[in-house]
Amino acid sequence: MPENDRINTSLPDNSAKGSLKVSLTSSLTAAPVANAKVSISYTGIPDSTLEELMTDSSGQTESLTLDAPPLEYSLDPAFDEQPYSEYTLRIEAEGYAPISVAGAEVLAATLSLQNLALAPLGAENNDSVYVIPAHTLYGEYPAKIPEEEIKPVQESGEIVLSRVVVPEYIVVHDGSPRDSTAKNYYVKYKDYIKNVASSEIYATWPAATIRANVLAIMSFTLNRVYTEWYRNQGYDFTITSSTAFDHKWIPNRNIFDSISVVVDELFADYLSRPNVKQPILTQYCDGRQVQCPNWMTQWGSKSLGDQGYTPIEILRYYYGDDMYINTAEAISGVPASWPGYDLSVGSSGDKVRQMQEQLNVIAGAYPALPKVDADGIYGTATENSVRKFQSIFNLPQTGVVDYKTWYKISEIYVGVSRIAELT
Repeated sequence: MPENDRINTSLPDNSAKGSLKVSLTSSLTAAPVANAKVSISYTGIPDSTLEELMTDSSGQTESLTLDAPPLEYSLDPAFDEQPYSEYTLRIEAEGYAPISVAGAEVLAATLSLQNLALAPLGAENNDSVYVIPAHTLYGEYPAKIPEEEIKPVQESGEIVLSRVVVPEYIVVHDGSPRDSTAKNYYVKYKDYIKNVASSEIYATWPAATIRANVLAIMSFTLNRVYTEWYRNQGYDFTITSSTAFDHKWIPNRNIFDSISVVVDELFADYLSRPNVKQPILTQYCDGRQVQCPNWMTQWGSKSLGDQGYTPIEILRYYYGDDMYINTAEAISGVPASWPGYDLSVGSSGDKVRQMQEQLNVIAGAYPALPKVDADGIYGTATENSVRKFQSIFNLPQTGVVDYKTWYKISEIYVGVSRIAELT
């Protein structure tokens, strides 16, 4: 359905329920924005407010239950109905420019996360209204232009990096490569992957299907990073938001909790073939509107997930048995790498102390997070602080610092400490 024909003013009588949570930070300090007013309405009738919420000391609203179309709409390609409802959010906070997002998506039985960075009043080039276009599985977008999955490496010139590195940021060109009027955005790598996956698959799909698609998206993206594909053509960006060339990325769109957790778990991984150093450019299509022999299809991967296929079995079904999951040699922008084992009550040592110190810095910006003694001993106070951190940042609340929690602590610590140093 064309994007401009989409008016979501009502839902069917058999509508289901999804939920939405809004998180606000300052674009200047990365600190949470408390006491902001969030007004929510149906897209199509934005003047009729459904709910008004206020953000807490962590810059977050409560999770609000909202109407959504029936779950089966997102599970069966035979349905032509739009599988998600659309809401418009109006954000107002003292000292910040107001911002509106039209078209935030809510799926049945799924938590939508709307994360926004607010610009202080008076900031230049502040975009106050964002309109989220149709999901790629529902709207009409250009099909991917086929490319070779392995890029030639020139013997001379600065063509590739020396090793696979997960970047802290990538530069996204919001348009086709040749559109010089399109804006470039500096986006955290994990945020980019979460945005693309939320734009291109449904979060209601099997976990194995979500993992397989996230791995394909990350491998494709890291191929662009590793080969410096666009920079070696004279462009000043890493990747584009055009589905004809790359992936669909949408400024300030909401993401989905089930996708976010998977990305936090897998973000350093990519796909490789034997004796090939670069990540594989894993191309795919939806399999419903567009067919693509020898590539993964998104709806096909959903069917395989329903049948119990594992992520690697799904990927090998489409890309061949010589496809493997690899892990990047380095992760940029983190103070120290994960120790290689979970930290929990009874753990001790320098890694525990470092984690405690980082939590205390974060607590300076997030007052709901209790500070702890940075003594290198993982006791119940540290466990409670970790559990609260996980609650704030939408991680499973285990009280254990596993791989994804370690790197989320590092990510938030770098954000709040770097800005604090600058100011």
